[in-house]
Amino acid sequence: MQKYINLAVAKGRLADTAVKALEGMEICFNDYSSNSRKLIHMDQKKRVRLVLVKADDVPTYVEQGAADIGIVGKDTLLESMASVYEMMDLEFGKCKFVVAALKDYVENVQRKTYVATKYVYVAKEFFKRKGKSVEIIKLNGSVELAPIMGLADMIVDIVETGTTLRENGLVIVEEICPVSARLIVNKASLKTKGDIIETMIQQLRPNQKREEV
Repeated sequence: MQKYINLAVAKGRLADTAVKALEGMEICFNDYSSNSRKLIHMDQKKRVRLVLVKADDVPTYVEQGAADIGIVGKDTLLESMASVYEMMDLEFGKCKFVVAALKDYVENVQRKTYVATKYVYVAKEFFKRKGKSVEIIKLNGSVELAPIMGLADMIVDIVETGTTLRENGLVIVEEICPVSARLIVNKASLKTKGDIIETMIQQLRPNQKREEV
């Protein structure tokens, strides 16, 4: 009997795009809709179970084996440091990690720079590579407020168009890296369900290199 593939996807716009991409592979979740509160959807024919979770939880579900495959933003994947295989760039949900500050910001070299962000690991690693000592302030809400309110000098965040930054008087100081949706796989599942997973990957995009993150 064919095994089920458990696929964890972040709820919201990413899930909507992912479901459309899967439909191109004839994997269909007939009861799925963007405004549904249902968290598990089934394709009985292809034996795929779609599990909708919070974006930050996708790498955890895959790493721990509750899900075989996950679709998640590169930003979330980097921040999680999850031990999974990053199989491919799905090339949707594109944005970028940036460092931003107020337009008139001038660095004070006499003191430490304060950086507000949701992405503590990403920010620390970026400034560490630059050899710059900073104080990271973790925020979960609108980080654009931090420089305006004097809480931080800079922010590290993801941006798509930059409109929110501009409307709040911030400018991009430096770009860190591009971000997009990635397909990740549980290491054990790649062995036990390898044939099914590899077939799905080939249908989505052939000749992709596997990366361990």
